[in-house]
Amino acid sequence: MNPAYRRYHPRWHRERMPIFWWLRKAAYARFILRELTSVGVAYAVVLLVIQAHMLGLGPDAYARFVAWLRSPVVAGLHGALLLALLFHTLTWLHLAPRAMVVRLGGRRVPDTVVLAGHYAAWLGASAFVAWALLA
Repeated sequence: MNPAYRRYHPRWHRERMPIFWWLRKAAYARFILRELTSVGVAYAVVLLVIQAHMLGLGPDAYARFVAWLRSPVVAGLHGALLLALLFHTLTWLHLAPRAMVVRLGGRRVPDTVVLAGHYAAWLGASAFVAWALLA
């Protein structure tokens, strides 16, 4: 084989894409925002794991953790986190009828029925958690 030989490979044609391409349409922006709120979901999960760990360390460690949670900066962050998690939940619930085709008797169940079922399950789970925490 000739060491000076190089295989010809054409350059691929790729249009330049601006970094904020997703701001062109509201649907794209909602998609990107929903994906970014996944970071908030991960933070909430980590926060719950840390809370369980602090409970295991004893009442003093848990009291320090709760005092940190009550600081104004953390409370403000968690208020914003609540809004992000609500946005994430609502957009995922509205995607469910498109991702999940339910058939009964050979006919497709309307999207509104699937969506109503998901909202009912969300409401039921929230009511159960509220009952468990307040009982």
